[in-house]
Amino acid sequence: MTQRRYPLLWALAFVFLSSPLYAQATEWQIDPDHTSVQFAVSHMRTSTVRGRFNKTTGTVKWDGRDFASASVEIVTSVASIDTGVPERDAHLRTADFMLAEKYPTITFKSVKIEPAGSGRLRMTGNLTIRGVTKQAVLDIAGPSEPVKGPDGAIRVGASATTTIDRRDFGLRWNRVLEAGGLLVGFQVAITIDIEIVKGAGGGKK
Repeated sequence: MTQRRYPLLWALAFVFLSSPLYAQATEWQIDPDHTSVQFAVSHMRTSTVRGRFNKTTGTVKWDGRDFASASVEIVTSVASIDTGVPERDAHLRTADFMLAEKYPTITFKSVKIEPAGSGRLRMTGNLTIRGVTKQAVLDIAGPSEPVKGPDGAIRVGASATTTIDRRDFGLRWNRVLEAGGLLVGFQVAITIDIEIVKGAGGGKK
């Protein structure tokens, strides 16, 4: 086959290869200094305990155009859990809850990303906590417009939310209160504020 004999086919191939859908995905790094994984859970049905994980890393493979074709992998260190109360954090790392010694990370790997209205996406993926993997759906605001930082790196941000039942992952510890009800809620609200970076150094700014 030559370009002279098949000009239409060559033209169609050029259009296809030049389209955003065919653009080659590149690897963006999650910036741990500007990314946070936060959670909230009911305490005795009277208040809400909030905490975060202070160490999160991962990658996003994305062509910079069509986020529906991207893939996301997030890795969070269980040992970095922080609720502001050291004794409670130590308990959360034990076998009653996270069993951090045996399962040191929480991971999320996307399987599908789809539009969910103006400026919003819905990401479905596999969430693994304490060695148990369940499907989770994250509602995403973003991504933001790319911004070039002082270090020359390109940065993009987004915020994602979801709610899980911790019993699905084997986190069943609780105590029954004298007045009825449970000490710790089973529904856990999760918020992920993420910043990804591509290019020159990805410096800490």
